[in-house]
Amino acid sequence: MSRSGYERLPMSWGSSAGTSPSSWCSMRPRTFFGLLKIIVPLVIAAICLVFIFFEPHLELVFYSREWIRSEIEPILPLMGCFNPDRVSSTYNVSKYVYGPKTNELQAGVPMRMGLDCYDFAATIKAPSRQSGAPHVPSEERVQYHTYWRVDLAPFGERQEWMLKSFFATQNVDNSRLILWSNGDLGGNEILQKYRRRFPNSFDLRVVDIPSLARGTPMEGSKYLQSNDKKAWIDGDLIRLLVIWTYGGVWIDMDSLLTRDLAPLLEHEFVTQWDCYDKLYQALNGALMHFRQRSPYLCEAFHIMATSKAPRADSTDWGSILYMKLWRSLIAAHIPPFKILPFCFSDGRACRLDNRLPDPFQPDKSSGKWTMGIGMEENGGLDQTLGKVFSLHLHNQWEKEFPKGGWVERLLLKKYDSKLRGRSEDEL
Repeated sequence: MSRSGYERLPMSWGSSAGTSPSSWCSMRPRTFFGLLKIIVPLVIAAICLVFIFFEPHLELVFYSREWIRSEIEPILPLMGCFNPDRVSSTYNVSKYVYGPKTNELQAGVPMRMGLDCYDFAATIKAPSRQSGAPHVPSEERVQYHTYWRVDLAPFGERQEWMLKSFFATQNVDNSRLILWSNGDLGGNEILQKYRRRFPNSFDLRVVDIPSLARGTPMEGSKYLQSNDKKAWIDGDLIRLLVIWTYGGVWIDMDSLLTRDLAPLLEHEFVTQWDCYDKLYQALNGALMHFRQRSPYLCEAFHIMATSKAPRADSTDWGSILYMKLWRSLIAAHIPPFKILPFCFSDGRACRLDNRLPDPFQPDKSSGKWTMGIGMEENGGLDQTLGKVFSLHLHNQWEKEFPKGGWVERLLLKKYDSKLRGRSEDEL
C-alpha cells in the first residue's frame, strides 16, 4: 500500500461513516440544543395542562435527622401523675378516664374522602337545653378561656367576632368566657360592653404566669419567661397553665364558633392539625378541653420542665409536646386524651375537594360548595357549618372577610341576629 493510500484511509473511513469523529463531536451541541427546542415546549405545555385541569397542592417540610433522633423518637418517662396518691381530689380518674361516654369523638380512620368528616361530626348529638334552669354561679360554670397579647395588636372589631360567636352559640346559662391578656384590657369599650351585658358569663383577667405555675413541675422554671413575636411559645404555655388551674375549654382567639361545644366536654381532648396526619405535628391546641388538675396536664408540665428550652416561633410546647405526651401515655398503658377530627375545628385544612371554602376570598361561581351543595342560607355549606364546632382562621388578622361572602352571610349576620334576640337582662 502506498503512502498516499495510507494517508487517504481516514478520509475514506470518514466518508463511509458519514462524518469524522471530530466532526461528530462538534455536532453534539447542535443536536443537544435541537432536542431542547423540542423538549422545553413540551414540558411547558404539560405544566400548563396540569394547571388548567388540576389545582396542585404541595407541602414540603424538612426535618433535621438529629432533631428527630433526639426530640421525637425517644419515649419520655412519665412523672407518675396518674398514681392514686398523686391525683388531685378534684379529679375522678374512674369517671373522667375510664367511665362510659355518650359520644364517640374518634372515627378510627382519616376521613379524607368526600364529606365523611363533616358527616361524622353530625353524629355528635347535643344535649337538650332545659328552660328555666336555676342560676349557676360564675365559678361553677363551664369555664372557657382565650388569650390576647396586647403588645402585638389592639383588641378591635375584628377580634370581637370571636366573642360574638361564643355568646351566639354557647349556653350562657351555665358557661363563662374568660379573656386572658398580658396587659390590662379593662378600658376597652368593646369588652366593657360584654361585661355589662353578660356579667356572669364574661370576665377579663391579666395572666400571672408564675402564680399559675405553682404546684406544677414548671414552678420556678426559667422557661416560664419564654415568648416570641408570634405569641406561640407563651400562648401554648398559658393555655396549659390556665386550664390546669381552672379547668375547662381553650379556644384560640382566631376562631369562630359554629356550634355548642357542650357534647364534646365529657372527654378531654386536643384537635387534629389537619387531615394529612403530619408525622411529627399531627396535633393542635387551638381547641382543647381538660379538667381542673388533670393528670394529663401534670405530665405535660413534667415533659416541658425536663426537656430542652422551646425554640422561638415553634410548636415545641404545642403540637410536638402533645405528641410526645400521647406516646408516653400509651407506652405506660394509660388511656390517652382524645383527638378531635380535623373538620371539627379546622375544616379548611384538608384536600382541595373537601375543605371549607377560603373565608377570605370572594365566593366562587363554581366548585364543590356551589355545584349541587349550595352556599346560600340553609344550603349544603350552611348545614355543614352546623355539624362542625369551629372555624379556625390561623392568625390571618390582616385579612378582611369579603363583603357579602359566605362568612358574612352564614356566620357573622347570624351572630348579630342571635345576640339581638337575647334580652339585655338574660343573666
